[in-house]
Amino acid sequence: LLLYARIGKDAKPLKIINCNSVWEKVRDNLQLSIQDTNTTIKVKPLPQIVGDESQLVQLFQNLIANAITYRSESDSEIEISAISQQPGWLFSVKDNGIGIDSKNAKRIFDIFQRLHPKGKYSGTGIGLAICKKIVERHGGEIWVESELGTGSIFWFTLNSRNFDSV
Repeated sequence: LLLYARIGKDAKPLKIINCNSVWEKVRDNLQLSIQDTNTTIKVKPLPQIVGDESQLVQLFQNLIANAITYRSESDSEIEISAISQQPGWLFSVKDNGIGIDSKNAKRIFDIFQRLHPKGKYSGTGIGLAICKKIVERHGGEIWVESELGTGSIFWFTLNSRNFDSV
């Protein structure tokens, strides 16, 4: 909760960040989980953007950790990519997990919102709310496209508007 409250307050100055380096840190942080679950992660070349590196690590780490947690019975596959758009970048984190009912697509980004009982999946219901706040600080939006049983694609934009006021 403290992490959520601090996003944007007393934050580090934004600077040019190589998102490939962000991915490498996330991969190192999640290495045991990736190995234990036999997860395959394919990453297309990622851009340099203006951002807060520690917050971008948190953003990618939350999305990838969720993809691993909410995996289906088959081996977990995750794809990460980004495409240039004017202005900014459109990122995607795609998985082949259990999916999300489309009626919950907006609600999952609200703080303390959980779709599953605590006994089935661990978590606090704050991870995606943190992602949303980080994306907004970086001048973007986040959303999900998903259906139950078919996996999810989390889309987010970064550097898509002037964020001096964020």
